[in-house]
Amino acid sequence: MSQTRADTVTAPPPEPAAVEADRLSKTFRLPHQRFSTLKERALHPLERRTFDELRAVDDVSLQVRRGEFFGIVGRNGSGKSTLLKCLAGIYRVDAGHAIVRGRLSPFIELGVGFSPELTARENVLINGIMLGLTRREARRRFDAIIAFAELEDFLDLKLKNYSSGMNVRLAFSTAIQVDADVLLIDEVLAVGDAAFQQKCLEEFERLKAAGRTIVFVTHDMRAVERFCDRAMLLERGRLVAIDEPRRIARAYNELNFGRLQDGRVAGTREGDHLSAEIKDAWFERSDGRRVTTLAQDEPLTLCAEIAFHDDVRDPLIALHLRNEARHTLFATSTDMRGIPTGLYAPGDAVTVRVALENWLAPGRYDLTPTVARADRGYLVLDLREDVASLMVHGELETGGAIDIPHTWRLERG
Repeated sequence: MSQTRADTVTAPPPEPAAVEADRLSKTFRLPHQRFSTLKERALHPLERRTFDELRAVDDVSLQVRRGEFFGIVGRNGSGKSTLLKCLAGIYRVDAGHAIVRGRLSPFIELGVGFSPELTARENVLINGIMLGLTRREARRRFDAIIAFAELEDFLDLKLKNYSSGMNVRLAFSTAIQVDADVLLIDEVLAVGDAAFQQKCLEEFERLKAAGRTIVFVTHDMRAVERFCDRAMLLERGRLVAIDEPRRIARAYNELNFGRLQDGRVAGTREGDHLSAEIKDAWFERSDGRRVTTLAQDEPLTLCAEIAFHDDVRDPLIALHLRNEARHTLFATSTDMRGIPTGLYAPGDAVTVRVALENWLAPGRYDLTPTVARADRGYLVLDLREDVASLMVHGELETGGAIDIPHTWRLERG
């Protein structure tokens, strides 16, 4: 008696990822003292050089599928650009490995790959060839590159005479014309005028429809939600989450605007307080008097005093105001508002005041100030959780967290 074996169907193996990183790590050594000349080195031959270590990318793994539009978001100093440079092979990694399958076109840093002493015409042809085009292809696409960048009148001008916006337009136009399988794009929307940014958005739509694999670093959460299939959130070099764009955008905003992500509770203090120290924080009325209670609708000022014990350049200073339910109702920082803070030496101090209209509902509110090194990957120097409290009193109890001024209008049909 014969036995018939049923035919078996073997599923095809999964397609390999277009971009893959496995436990990627990259550390930088930041010297405490730099010798820029031979004379300085000769005058201090025995002085030991000491360093801080900055773990810019810390054990990050990800896989980007072919044809996927993948976003990378995070605060300044979170490791986004460093991760992109590791994927592009610009940086040698300390641990783990990265693989990009297919022709790669990176748009990572303003001016990288361009020579300021050459003209736009020369730079476009050289960069096109470096990105994988033949000489004939580079010449054939030259007009399209220049037309997209709108630089027809500046072809024979050296790049050192270009503005930053002109450089970005030229670099981005070159990167998208090489028919790459994988594009790595870093903050193209951060530079350039509104008209060029709109052209970039339209180009993203075309690239996505064409099935290109794109890894996109940005601070623009609207672009993340509009274009990305998935996104990842980085914080201090570590992977926080990979998820659908809307959830990542929400997590980024919560992290960036002060909602606690790591389980800190009221009274927590973070940082070593050695380079900078928050000495005090308080609330003021409009006449400058300190207060612990305030009437609803009365103008309010948030204040903090910071002392410096070391050289700190352009420190990031942030203030967060939370209600009793631990919801962040207001957050601001010098970084978000583009406010230069300057250079501080040991013994220097600064008093920060942020004035705002008081739309707070009756209740208790707590102030959390933070000072950090923005130049070393957002290194917190001192954070004092809920260091000052304010009671807002008033007769109007709406049930809302804030009472925004508004008007009513009723129209009967």
